[in-house]
Amino acid sequence: MKIFLTSDTHGSITKAQEVLANLSDIDLIIHCGDYKDDGQWLSEVTGIPAVCVHGNSDRCNPSDFTTVDTPYGKILVIHGHMQLVEFRLDNLLYQAMEKDCTAACYGHTHIAAYEEVDGIHLINPGSLTDPRDGSGGTFAIITSTENDFYVDIVRYDTFMDSHRKAEPPVNSESNSQKKNAPKVKGGFLRK
Repeated sequence: MKIFLTSDTHGSITKAQEVLANLSDIDLIIHCGDYKDDGQWLSEVTGIPAVCVHGNSDRCNPSDFTTVDTPYGKILVIHGHMQLVEFRLDNLLYQAMEKDCTAACYGHTHIAAYEEVDGIHLINPGSLTDPRDGSGGTFAIITSTENDFYVDIVRYDTFMDSHRKAEPPVNSESNSQKKNAPKVKGGFLRK
């Protein structure tokens, strides 16, 4: 099972659409809130099923979470602000344990993070549209099999650079043309 994980798009899904247009074999979109409607709209546009939860900007309540069954085990999907993920992850970890989950996907901080604690994977994809880590945005890809659970945090700029077709430079010259060209003489800059 291959999952596209995003969060904190805040009404701007252009980058998520670009990424999904360049991914293959995605089985599920998970959106960890802010805004839940963005995840649902991505599902409608791409035809890929989505699991979405409310975030603090969606006016969520403590029951705004869900779980997703994967071949490796259940994933807790939650925004994370009520678990105070910006300060610590123990509340999130305890909730994942309580729900018998092998992973927890969360957002809220706009900063990508991944760690495994007591056998539970804690994954924050960051934000594609409003990153707070100095990047051009991030997302995550989760691959789940019966025996393994892989998480890749991906930078939007790096991903898109690798998927853009190389275009030849405008007015490119062959090496022989460059050798025969007259040398440019230098000048002076004034003032």
